[in-house]
Amino acid sequence: MSQVMILMGSDSDIDYMKAAVEELKSAGVSFDIHVASAHRTPHRVMKLVTEAENGDCKVIIAGAGGAAHLAGVIASHTILPVIGVPLPTLGLGGADALLATVQMPRGVPVATVGMGNSANAALLAISIIGTADERLRNWLRDYRKAFEKKILEKDAKIKQQFQ
Repeated sequence: MSQVMILMGSDSDIDYMKAAVEELKSAGVSFDIHVASAHRTPHRVMKLVTEAENGDCKVIIAGAGGAAHLAGVIASHTILPVIGVPLPTLGLGGADALLATVQMPRGVPVATVGMGNSANAALLAISIIGTADERLRNWLRDYRKAFEKKILEKDAKIKQQFQ
């Protein structure tokens, strides 16, 4: 069993969720990825969540659009940290997904990242796992230093353009 399980409500969500895959791979974090719908395949969702909780999984990332109950349903059946990724949709632009993911009742928390931002979900998962893994803490430090370097390079380039 992997350290992170990624679930998405539909295969059409892969374009949003592949950024999480890329970040987890980059950090060397093992993961499983599945399509499972809280509404159309609820028994499969429960089976996957039970297997995750009984295995080595540390964090679950759930991406869904529309009513987006996937992360909440998962959180109601596990004590593992659940990170919801609300996904944009045509109908309401993703506002429904955002609200359904972030407005969880007391006692059933779901951490929520920005709409469609599965990269941040993966980084949060890495951070959570990193509380007990020095290698991942160091990886995150290096990751942030690389971002800082890029910004400083852009700053120097802009300054040069206008001098």
